[in-house]
Amino acid sequence: MSPTTPAPEPAAFRLTFLGANATVTGSRYLVDAGSHRVLVDCGLFQGYKALRLRNWAPFPVDPASIDAVILTHAHLDHSGYLPRLISAGFSGAVWCTDATRDLCGVLLPDSGHLLEEEAGYANRKGTSRHHPAEPLYTEEDARRALRVFRPVPFDQAFEPVPGLVATLRPQGHILGASAVSLAFGETRITFSGDIGRPCDPVMRAPAPIWESDWLVVESTYGNRQHLPMAFEQELKEALGRVLARGGVAVIPAFAVGRAQLLLHMIAQLQARGEIPEVPVYLNSPMAADVTGLYQRYRDQHRLSGGQLQAMQRVTRIVNTVEQSKALNRRRGPMIIVAASGMATGGRVLHHLIAFAPDHRNGILLSGFQAGGTRGAALARGETALRIFGQDVPVRAEVVQLGSASAHADADEVIAWLRTAPRSPRGVFVTHGEPDAADALRLRIERELQWPAHVPEYGQCVDLSAAQ
Repeated sequence: MSPTTPAPEPAAFRLTFLGANATVTGSRYLVDAGSHRVLVDCGLFQGYKALRLRNWAPFPVDPASIDAVILTHAHLDHSGYLPRLISAGFSGAVWCTDATRDLCGVLLPDSGHLLEEEAGYANRKGTSRHHPAEPLYTEEDARRALRVFRPVPFDQAFEPVPGLVATLRPQGHILGASAVSLAFGETRITFSGDIGRPCDPVMRAPAPIWESDWLVVESTYGNRQHLPMAFEQELKEALGRVLARGGVAVIPAFAVGRAQLLLHMIAQLQARGEIPEVPVYLNSPMAADVTGLYQRYRDQHRLSGGQLQAMQRVTRIVNTVEQSKALNRRRGPMIIVAASGMATGGRVLHHLIAFAPDHRNGILLSGFQAGGTRGAALARGETALRIFGQDVPVRAEVVQLGSASAHADADEVIAWLRTAPRSPRGVFVTHGEPDAADALRLRIERELQWPAHVPEYGQCVDLSAAQ
């Protein structure tokens, strides 16, 4: 190269925020690395109608232009849009841990099945403005998507596209959950995914952060601390009241992680005689399948073989639709754990129709309830729920279990950030409602003295630019 020849421009390394902005759903981060394009997470939007409509809108970039997808974990707000993306033209590989692949093998087909069921119900009842109502994707679409998954072990570097080195770090939260670290040239960015809790009763603690120039951190509980009361005690008190009345305790629960935690705790409480040995039903075939994966991935959680067996021994699995309907004709006392965790769909809706109107019963909310969901309406004390076109009165006791979350709270997020070997150039705060995201931003700036920003939907950042 002659002295007068200008040096070549460094290849672009850009990040565009396509989801999880001002909401805890729809996690999607587009990374341009030179001439290649990678999507970190490919989640469904849930909650408010304006957000859910984004699932139906054309993807912001041509899906065929995306070379690879990397998943932090299997929850649908991080993986549930994949079948739609593939149907729209994405033809690359989906990279994730083995456990995430196996969980998606349960979650995605179930999601497609539920979407088909909801469309069919709307067509039969005439409750949709669209004629005919169509599912966002089908169960077969989801099964086709699973064929392009490429599992990799934790902490093993791989190249999803040439020149971009990726590593998945254990993050607790659920089986297979990881932080995603991407290195392009001299620049590294880490996506937290969903951060687990250091003292989670089931999952192991998150691994420390690798040295990074940039961090993208979740803020689900960015403005809150979990209750100091142990979850077991909180659950015991809530169940005790409902069962003493002869009532039915309906617990909407995420099939991955939350259902297993609840069943483990209920089994422990019954074994010690701290709650009555009433029937415990798991009305989610998907959650039953997921529970089996805890045997396969024993190194990722704290449960012993004996505890897993006790949990399975106590639990009665509800497999068929007929069995699910029969539960609604039973009387208490009994406990029903059913998906979905925010009462956005699934079999729990039929249990709410059956049991919410009776004051003897209880509805126990066991996790974060995103704005616009029925779970959020219950949490704020609404006296009626709109389900399948009808208004269902809510007279049952509603309890928000404040210490059940598998997400780190604000203090725990700050503690995880402190594990970074050095200060990053900046932190992007996402995956939180506006108040939570901004509260965490302020704490990062004040306590860690790191530059922090809450990005907007569609915002693009040049990661390789000097500051």
